[in-house]
Amino acid sequence: MMSASAASPSAVLPGVARKVGSLRKERRWALITAYVSLVVAAIVMLAPPFYMLITSLKTSAEISNPVGTPWIVRNPTLENYWALISDPMFRGFFFNSIKITAAVVCVTMVISVLAAFSLARMKFFGSGLLATGVFLTYLVPDTLLFIPLYQIVGGLGLLNSIWGLVLVYPTLTVPFCTWIMIGYFASIPKELDEAALIDGANWMQMLTKIFIPVALPGIIAATIFAFTVSWAAFVYPTAFITRPDEMPLTIGVVSQLIRGDTFAWGQLMAGALLAALPPVIVYAFLMDYYIAGLTAGATKG
Repeated sequence: MMSASAASPSAVLPGVARKVGSLRKERRWALITAYVSLVVAAIVMLAPPFYMLITSLKTSAEISNPVGTPWIVRNPTLENYWALISDPMFRGFFFNSIKITAAVVCVTMVISVLAAFSLARMKFFGSGLLATGVFLTYLVPDTLLFIPLYQIVGGLGLLNSIWGLVLVYPTLTVPFCTWIMIGYFASIPKELDEAALIDGANWMQMLTKIFIPVALPGIIAATIFAFTVSWAAFVYPTAFITRPDEMPLTIGVVSQLIRGDTFAWGQLMAGALLAALPPVIVYAFLMDYYIAGLTAGATKG
C-alpha cells in the first residue's frame, strides 16, 4: 500500500513536467511571433514618415541629384522648414486649420453629447433604431457625399470660405462621436439617474452634474477623434476651397508647392511633417484617455 502510494507521484510528475514545459514552449513561440510581427509592422508604418524626415532635411540639389542611398542625408539643412515658417501664406494655412478645427470640435461635442445622452438614457420610441442609423451614416464615405454637399454649400454661398468647411466637417465627426458617447453613457449604472430624478434633478442637470463628469474619458476620446478628422480632412477642402487665403494646411501646402510637373519635395515633406505634428502631440499626451474612452463603453454594468 505504501509502495503504491509512494510510486504514484513519480508517475504523475513527469507528465505534469512535460505539460508545463510544453506550455512554456508555446508561450515562448507566441511571444517571439508577437514581437516579430510588431517589429515588422513598426518598420512598415514608420518607414514613410522617416523617409519624409530624411527628405525634408535635404537641399534641393541633393534631392534632384541623389548620390548613393536616398535614406542618408549628406548635408542636412533646415532651410525647407524655415522657408515654410517664414512664409506668411503658410502661417495663414496654419491659422485657418486652427480656426476650422476649434469650431468643428466645439460644434461636434455639443451635438454629440446631447444626442448620445438622449439616445442612451432618455428612452423613446425608435431610439435604438435611430442610434444605429446615426452610426451607419458614418460608414458612408466622404467621396460620395462631397458632390451633394458641394451643391448645398454653394447654394448657401459658402464656397471658398472656411465656414463652409465648418458646416460640412460635422457630417464626418458627429456620427462616430455620438456612437462613442452612446456606448459610454449606456455603461453608466442607471441607479445614478434614478437617484437624481428622485432628488428632483431635471435631465439637463443630470447631464451636466452627473454624466459629463463620469463620462469625461469618453468625451476626451470623442474630442480627440473630432480634432484628428477635422485637422486632417483632405477631400472636402480640396473640393470647396480654391482661394489660397481660405485654405487649411492640408491642401494649402500641396496646392502651393506643386506647380504643374514641378514638385518642391523638400518643402512638401517639411510641410507634411509640420501638419502632422499637432495630432502627434495630442495623441502623445492623451493616448491613455483615448484608449480608455474607446474601451469603457464596450461593456455595460
